[in-house]
Amino acid sequence: MSTPTDRGTISTSTALKTGLGAGVVAAILNVIVSVVARGPFDASDDFVPLTPGPIVFWTIVGAVVGAIGWRLIVNKKADSRGLLNKLVPTVLVLSLIPDVALLGNDSMEGHSTGAVVALMVMHVLTAAVVVTAYRKAMPPR
Repeated sequence: MSTPTDRGTISTSTALKTGLGAGVVAAILNVIVSVVARGPFDASDDFVPLTPGPIVFWTIVGAVVGAIGWRLIVNKKADSRGLLNKLVPTVLVLSLIPDVALLGNDSMEGHSTGAVVALMVMHVLTAAVVVTAYRKAMPPR
């Protein structure tokens, strides 16, 4: 039986597989969000963050890095659930700061409010997908 004081109970392999799998699912959903944003919501095709390449790459990288961090917390912290309940929303809010900053300027080609809102939706969607996967594969204690 696993107790909160057990160390190393979740393998790196489990974290990597979980992050990769959740990242792929989130990336597919995020590409769909970008298609909708560029279609009915008229976001510009020139807005690079809404193109498939960056979406897939950064979603998967973020999911894998997040899974490694989640694993470290679950393996090392006796009250990992409490810490993750605080850390996850904090990281999500921090991830939205660059998007909010984009709302106030026209620094990127193809920039529009709809495009930036789509990025924000993708951050929240990714968080929902990966945290669900992490909780199932690497349950906090």
